[in-house]
Amino acid sequence: MIKRTFWLKKIEQLFSKRNIIWLYGVRRVGKTFLCKSIPDILYFDCEIPEVRRRVEDEVFLKSVKNKIIALDEIHKLSDPSQILKIAADHYPDVKIIATGSSTLEANKKFKDKLTGRKNNLHLTPAISTDITDFNVSLDVRFLKGGLPEFMTSNNIDINEYNEWIESYWAKDITGIFGIEKKDAYTKFIELLFLNSGGIFEATGYGPKCEVSRHTIKSYLAVLEATSLITIVRPFSGGKAREITAAPKVYAFDTGFIAFFHGWEKLRSEDYGILWEHYVLNEIIANLQSKKIYYWRDKVGHEIDFILYKNSKEPIAIETKWQASTFDGKNLSVFRKKYPKGKNYLITHDTTEPYEKTYQGLKIIVAGISEIKKIAAELSTISF
Repeated sequence: MIKRTFWLKKIEQLFSKRNIIWLYGVRRVGKTFLCKSIPDILYFDCEIPEVRRRVEDEVFLKSVKNKIIALDEIHKLSDPSQILKIAADHYPDVKIIATGSSTLEANKKFKDKLTGRKNNLHLTPAISTDITDFNVSLDVRFLKGGLPEFMTSNNIDINEYNEWIESYWAKDITGIFGIEKKDAYTKFIELLFLNSGGIFEATGYGPKCEVSRHTIKSYLAVLEATSLITIVRPFSGGKAREITAAPKVYAFDTGFIAFFHGWEKLRSEDYGILWEHYVLNEIIANLQSKKIYYWRDKVGHEIDFILYKNSKEPIAIETKWQASTFDGKNLSVFRKKYPKGKNYLITHDTTEPYEKTYQGLKIIVAGISEIKKIAAELSTISF
């Protein structure tokens, strides 16, 4: 079995802090596979009625004393949060990694019961260490996406992407969020993914989906809750002429972007936007936070991603497929407003980090591995 080294290390680190891990992510992102790859783990599939009956009896926790267990599809239990609460409060020697529908993470009752008792781990589509572990190329990761089954398949089957969306609608949406207009909702997904990485304006989607602006905003909230999109909101320190309201919306996976565009192979002009998505995915995986921002002024100067310890020292991250295409003008404008903070350029073709200077600004030019270092610097900071 392939070991996803980054995620196994994350699990080890989280278990050193608490005995409950809530592992969540989109359908078929590899939650079950990851659980089964943990050494000496006892695996329980809560989709099986007999397993549910056993797990829901408190005697179960006594039977797995001093063990690491996986409770897969825990949302199938009648009260999934109760067993985790009991384990956290009374069985600290039992380490539990629980997985389930991403909608469960959005459930207020689930969150309230387990506040302070669990660590969350958002399993994203494949990151840089994953493609090494799975031995696939970056081109394959871009075109097929980062869901392990899709990424490692021999051929691209568009029916698989359609079936995934149908399954998402049937299992994650129907009967949970009260959304009735399937055609409007799936059309909205298609349009968002075609415009992934762009600034979101709700009024532009309503007529195309034949629903109201209010409905579009509710659809957006559901997509964020189920991890199909990442909303990157504008960073503003109250300076004049900054964009302060319009968010950017990113699709969760490059494979679905390629699918909706109908790409069978990548063109040279596709790499830039896919690299931007890939870097964002890397940030989310390492930082385990969606508190990621972008900056733009009303003249059009823009910084791809902003992270910060405090708003007075924002970290600016620019992404480029090739370092030679970088123009530091936007960064220069940004730093005139916010002079403190580190500057990064993350590129595909940089193997060893180095510093360059643009109009007196120091910029660290680095590859994707630099994201881990940036996240480590911010890991002790509570957003």
